[in-house]
Amino acid sequence: MAGTIPRMKNPTRGAGVLLHPTSLPGPFGIGELGPEAFRFVRFLEEGGQKLWQLLPLGPTGHDGSPYSAYSAFAGNPLLVNTDRLVEDGLLRSVPAPLPPGPVAYRAVEAHKTKTLREAYANADLRGEDFERFREKERGWLEDYALYAALKGRFGDKPWVRWDEGLAKRDAGELARARRDLEGEVRYHEYVQHLFFTHYGAVKAAANADGVEVVGDLPIFVARDSADVWANQELFRLDERGEPEVVAGVPPDYFSESGQLWGNPLYRWDRIEESGYAWWTSRLQQALSLYDTIRIDHFRGFEAYWEVPAKAETAKEGHWVKGPGDELFEAVRGALGALPFVAEDLGEITPEVDAMRSRLNLPGMKVLQFAFSSPDNPHLPHNFPDANTVVYTGTHDNDTTTGWWTFAPKEEKRIARRYLGKRNVSAWDLIRLAHASVAARTIVPAQDLLSLASETRMNTPGTARGNWTWRLEGGALTPDLAAKLRDLTKLYNR
Repeated sequence: MAGTIPRMKNPTRGAGVLLHPTSLPGPFGIGELGPEAFRFVRFLEEGGQKLWQLLPLGPTGHDGSPYSAYSAFAGNPLLVNTDRLVEDGLLRSVPAPLPPGPVAYRAVEAHKTKTLREAYANADLRGEDFERFREKERGWLEDYALYAALKGRFGDKPWVRWDEGLAKRDAGELARARRDLEGEVRYHEYVQHLFFTHYGAVKAAANADGVEVVGDLPIFVARDSADVWANQELFRLDERGEPEVVAGVPPDYFSESGQLWGNPLYRWDRIEESGYAWWTSRLQQALSLYDTIRIDHFRGFEAYWEVPAKAETAKEGHWVKGPGDELFEAVRGALGALPFVAEDLGEITPEVDAMRSRLNLPGMKVLQFAFSSPDNPHLPHNFPDANTVVYTGTHDNDTTTGWWTFAPKEEKRIARRYLGKRNVSAWDLIRLAHASVAARTIVPAQDLLSLASETRMNTPGTARGNWTWRLEGGALTPDLAAKLRDLTKLYNR
């Protein structure tokens, strides 16, 4: 090992809000990187917040899950700013809104695709900005755009069900496909240019107001993705391209049978042989998008839960050693500092804690997990030091109002004693987080609004009804910003 990374003596205290852009208000089914995103940035600045945490921004499947993207490098076309397309002359008028009501991602996709096709038809593809983007992002963009074009050609089927020559990336077949699908490939390249342009404007506005953007990077990638298709040798696949083993976690707080994620697992030996080049490229891309990155399922780098591909539940898995410090040292050698947060929730061993400590990465604490006993590590008096990020809850938790409604009697008893309150509110936990020694606090937007369980973002282990929550227009009021700023200043954040 090259040596430990120096720890900050006094990590800067700060506070922030977790809100994915799809949850912003707007007329097109889900939020966009448009006017409401800029309004949210202003709310953060007015509320004294220094952090905006997002979920992954990749192109999602039909269920809208940001943790199952078609690419670990590309952006989600559904987030492209429709208003800016009009301003830039790519649309003649603002498209008709979608009917209000629950989010249906297929309807959103159809609506947005029509909008983007019109914008592409009106675009100047010879523009210098587009050509610079294509050249700069060529390392991933060529494969992703061809993958997306082929996915359309084959009726949205996963790549393992394409013609064999294309699925196995025969050079001649790929060259023929690039010629035959040149227009479609260019369309997908242009949509990515739009996404990165619009996202960049929002991030620049956030940074100008003193707000850091915290991204979220899943450890695994989707089996039906450009990443697996273009790098099959780096994954545990059989001769047909299907996973031999898949990712998951054993039974835990979220699920009695564990969680069977289904992502293909890495061939870490082959990734190591390349000097961790694919991972370095992935993290370099992420660091161009975010100021700080939350590494999802950090414990999987020390040891990961390997499940046979044909298993019905994650219970049938076992732990396998991961790449450990070596991956992060390789990335540090190539990219420099590691502005990461380790998502170290769940079954955490002393080995995982030791690895995080050697890498000097902040860990996570979640107050909804805290009230089981006085020695619970999620209680603020047990935080190891300031190098910690504390949440009231995460995107996988119930809202804090919902948690309190359904919490077991013993948890409520301990919470009442700890907080000195008969009825515990979301703002009681927000105050507790802000008052803690943790250098950083992040609060889901639902908790700022004291919303109930029906507004939670995700219920792990379930396949329906997730990723659909949206803010009501005008919910983040000046009075709410003032309340948040007052609490933030009181606790020197």
